[in-house]
Amino acid sequence: MRSILFGYTKEALMIFKQAWTGYRIACGVRDEGFPASVPGNIQLDYAVAHGFADVLYADGCRQFEALEDDVWEYRATLRYEKTDGERVFFVSHGIDYRYDILLDSKCLYEGEGIFVPVELDLTDALNERSELCVRIHPHPKRAVQEWERGRTEADHSTKLPVCYGWDWNPRLLISGMWQDAYVETRGADYVGEIEAQSRLDKELSTAHVSLVGVPAGATVTLTDADGAIVYRGTETAFCVEQPHLWWCNGQGDAYLYTWRVEKGTQSRTGKLGFRRVRLIRNVGAEDPQAFPKSRYAPPFTLELNGRRVFMKGSNFVNPDIFWGRIDRARYENQVMLAKNANMNVLRMWGGASVAKKDFYELCDEHGILVWQEFMLACNEYPDDAHYLSVLRREATHIIKSLRSHPCLAFWCGGNELFNGWSGMTDQSLPLRLLNSLCFELDPDHPFLATSPLYGMGHGGYMFYDGDEEMNGDVFEVFARSHNTAYTEFGIPSMASVEDLRRMIPEDELFPVLPTDAWVLHHGLKAWKPQSHVCPEVLKHYWGEPTSLSSMVEHTNWLQSVGYKASFEEMRRQWPHCSAALNWCFNEPWLTAANCSIISYPDTPKPAYEAVRNALRPVLFSARIPRFDWHAGERFTAGIWLLNDSQREICADVKVTLCIGDLALPLLNWQNATAAPNENTEGAQICCVLPSADATEMTLRLENGDGYASEYRLLYTPHAEVQKRKLMNQ
Repeated sequence: MRSILFGYTKEALMIFKQAWTGYRIACGVRDEGFPASVPGNIQLDYAVAHGFADVLYADGCRQFEALEDDVWEYRATLRYEKTDGERVFFVSHGIDYRYDILLDSKCLYEGEGIFVPVELDLTDALNERSELCVRIHPHPKRAVQEWERGRTEADHSTKLPVCYGWDWNPRLLISGMWQDAYVETRGADYVGEIEAQSRLDKELSTAHVSLVGVPAGATVTLTDADGAIVYRGTETAFCVEQPHLWWCNGQGDAYLYTWRVEKGTQSRTGKLGFRRVRLIRNVGAEDPQAFPKSRYAPPFTLELNGRRVFMKGSNFVNPDIFWGRIDRARYENQVMLAKNANMNVLRMWGGASVAKKDFYELCDEHGILVWQEFMLACNEYPDDAHYLSVLRREATHIIKSLRSHPCLAFWCGGNELFNGWSGMTDQSLPLRLLNSLCFELDPDHPFLATSPLYGMGHGGYMFYDGDEEMNGDVFEVFARSHNTAYTEFGIPSMASVEDLRRMIPEDELFPVLPTDAWVLHHGLKAWKPQSHVCPEVLKHYWGEPTSLSSMVEHTNWLQSVGYKASFEEMRRQWPHCSAALNWCFNEPWLTAANCSIISYPDTPKPAYEAVRNALRPVLFSARIPRFDWHAGERFTAGIWLLNDSQREICADVKVTLCIGDLALPLLNWQNATAAPNENTEGAQICCVLPSADATEMTLRLENGDGYASEYRLLYTPHAEVQKRKLMNQ
């Protein structure tokens, strides 16, 4: 256990005599104590102390199901030092989910939720050997049939539904003191939490700054990125003329100022960025021209500091199944991976909702916009008074804690709430409540009821599907669609053979069958019987799999070329289409197969490089009709120059098709030009594919300025084509 002093002097010291001790109370019987970590999750502490098998291997996650209905306690004996006039506080930044806080067996506080912090003045109740206890009650679980177990059990609470199981997260119900908790003494000079609010004028030339929570008599200082003083004084509201603006990744510098509040020996400090965000109508989302008329699609083009920006990014989920052990280093690894992949936005998906403070600070620093959802996902949340009261408390804290981060782009009620499996509407009281809270507490940021809204696309989640749901591969599907945004789309790939051996028993590795390990790690039956390994897709292109390594190689090929083709197609549809975010960026544990581009904990898959390549500010791009080709066919592709930079581009490209030892020159496009933040469509290439001794072909768009691209496609030679025709007769 630790004391967190925020840089205060040693006289603010308050320490625990011993570390936290955890207890499990099952059927009214308290277990022997075990070491408990704060921040952490108490079920993990119990598992470590009692020698649970590796949660990542086989069915190891099922060991935790026996713990779901237990009561847990954190206990610690306190001793403290304080001077006259000081008060002693216990502070927790988040306890999951329903809990009591007791001092010497007397209940001081009853709480419900995940995100609302607690501050309790212990001073008058302390003695020389006071014991602090945090009691955690069983997880909220609405009664359902056994076959219905899952996210619907959480539809009357703000407990994060992902813990109840998803197609990439195991059922693993965790709880406890997942955020920082500490005790501290506070004197007359105590400086509490400070919020630095700002607003730009219409011309973006004056920033109005207001610091909330500054104690009387404190000194306020604002410095720029070079350390030069911009303001110093005792006023808590002031103006900054001609401020440097904060921009997202790829559009400019994520410029941050530093504020500092000092009183006596104590101080607080933080960062401040100046920017303005709006959602405006998409180009082409016009009013219907004939009767009967309806409204146009909801506005979903991001305008940052007066500039329209194409949102390119991914869906971010919890980086670990044990939320308490996620630290700044874990967040930093993943934020940097997003930045280096040329992404400018991450959607904080509603089923996993809000991250720790470190995540948002890192997004501020690195220019990653945050699409922030509340903790609603794929359920019909009730118009129930108790649920609404908890939701109000949680949402109020979330809004107040995040609204001043420059990375925050807009709020969203949650994930897939206007779908048949959820059943909510814009008249549902939880969404009306969230909208009203965002308007009351943060009117400067836009609010969406849910994702997707009319005109926005979710899915598909396979590379190829011959039925009516997709009717083709991703090359075909997205080329014929015309959405204002693609906010979820996924292509799965298998984990590496090395990682598969860490989760699947050796005798189950191949052939891939729906054993417990493959199902629990989402290889099969994740959301369809064949997902996410998709053996029928592999069979469609390559026949029956012959080895595990070939399956891994083929799924990674499909994911890489598929994500590249999809992202580039969505960019070609700008400015009508304003966003492309794949499902998903990361994963919380080792999955056998997943649509993520980052393997747990933070290892890039082969597709990561393909996505990074597709999201470069400037590149030559090919619109290819489909993935698989054979000798004798007429191959076509449209060549484009994509440019979301703020400068005009003029460049040359040479287009070559390589099949085996053959290199076929198809186009030499000279002086291709694209205006700032615009794309240019070039020529259409066409050729009859010759027969060659090869099983793949590569279309290369060669350029010496860093705008080159290439596409690895499936190729069938003439002899194999004839063989298949005979077999099908």
